[in-house]
Amino acid sequence: MSTVREILKEHIEWRHQVFKLAKADIVKTYSGAALGWAWAIIKPTITILVFWFAFSIGLRMGGKVAGFPYILWLIAGMVPWFYMSEMITQGAGAIRKYRYLVTKMKFPVSTIPTFVSFSKFTVHLFLLGITLVIFALFGYLPDLYLLQLPFYMLAMLMFFIEWSLFSAMLSSVSQDFLNLVKSIVTPIFWLSGIMWDVHKIDIGWLKTLLMFNPVTYVSTGYRNTFIYKIWFWEQPRSLLYFCIIFLIMTIAAVWSYRKLIKEIPDVL
Repeated sequence: MSTVREILKEHIEWRHQVFKLAKADIVKTYSGAALGWAWAIIKPTITILVFWFAFSIGLRMGGKVAGFPYILWLIAGMVPWFYMSEMITQGAGAIRKYRYLVTKMKFPVSTIPTFVSFSKFTVHLFLLGITLVIFALFGYLPDLYLLQLPFYMLAMLMFFIEWSLFSAMLSSVSQDFLNLVKSIVTPIFWLSGIMWDVHKIDIGWLKTLLMFNPVTYVSTGYRNTFIYKIWFWEQPRSLLYFCIIFLIMTIAAVWSYRKLIKEIPDVL
């Protein structure tokens, strides 16, 4: 608990710097490119269109889902994935990327993954706004189910802040761990139900195992909001699985911080 209090205290005392560095991270990400912020839209758009073309035109699997065009079903699940995929890799490399904050000045290490997460989350909010516009253009206006979207957004943000702290601490002392994380992004994508519906799996134990995946939970939650119109409390088992994995990740993040915090300045 003392480590938890230390982390919370650092976040409270350095909250202004955290938001300033999150803004600086966004600027740094898109600076130097002629199109600048446009790349925040261009890259996800190209990815979605490629998958839509492959499945709808190439494999002819793009029929309507729950009465919605396949392209909207695809967008609903992939918009949170763009944030989560970046946090899996860039969250893990956050401390290495900003090593000068650790080696050249007295900056709280625990807040580095947090401002990187806030930076990527800002881009996610921008993409989410575009998603709402696209649904509206197709004739699907916001409804009451949109009220639960902040729950899934907060769950996603908090989990990946914890993940970033855990993985960034380990990646700081082991380049091999960072390489391992980068290598599992593609398997996570294909195993997380982003391109298919996890609830259609008939094998009980496999379906349960997949629902422990936080990426699956968040992506499914976004689709429940936009497509299936299901409230998060109507799937209590999925919520329980997410809470369990969130608790485990929190413990792992606190453990890695307590174990490695004194070694990181010397290693970097």
